[in-house]
Amino acid sequence: MVPARGMPARPPIEAIAIGASAGGVTALLQLFAVLGPDFRLPIFVVLHMPEDHDSGLAELFDARLPIPVHEAIDKMAIEPGSLYFSPPGYHLQVEADGSFSLSCEPPVLFSRPSIDVLFETAAFAYGSRLAAILLTGASEDGAAGLAAVHALGGFTAVQDPADAQIATMPQAAIDRHPPDRVLPLSGLQHLLLELHNAARPIAAEASRKA
Repeated sequence: MVPARGMPARPPIEAIAIGASAGGVTALLQLFAVLGPDFRLPIFVVLHMPEDHDSGLAELFDARLPIPVHEAIDKMAIEPGSLYFSPPGYHLQVEADGSFSLSCEPPVLFSRPSIDVLFETAAFAYGSRLAAILLTGASEDGAAGLAAVHALGGFTAVQDPADAQIATMPQAAIDRHPPDRVLPLSGLQHLLLELHNAARPIAAEASRKA
């Protein structure tokens, strides 16, 4: 397969993991504005939220996007062309059998869910077929996970700190290991479309919205 314009020659990406914290809702709404109903890849998101109440993220994004949006539950099978948010108070883990698991292990860098946990488990499950994107945030969560994705052959991208509402999180990832791309949100929108265009055709019709 000829890679999409601007994408390096590499195995097609089969899943996308995204992490964000402060400013993340606004950033994600902008990022996902380019998604069409034919988007092929599953997307896993950890957004730091308080543990003591429902996040409402799945409902918020489901009302605005043309692809199915879910709050992940334990043992849920991953479907192509769907967006999954971690529930508050649980680490979201990606399993090798194509499902999620939820963990009540202690917070990582004061966060549960942890972006590092999502990125690291998704990297072990998908290897070079994973793309991981880190957005705005006020902690260093995600830096170690993004380095793990790189170490296992995955594709890494970080929001340009100058474009982020809070630069701490993307800058920490850049300082730990240079990602494949550093882009503003507009560039990350184009990246999502590149990954979609380079993906293998998959039978996602069952997961499409009616």
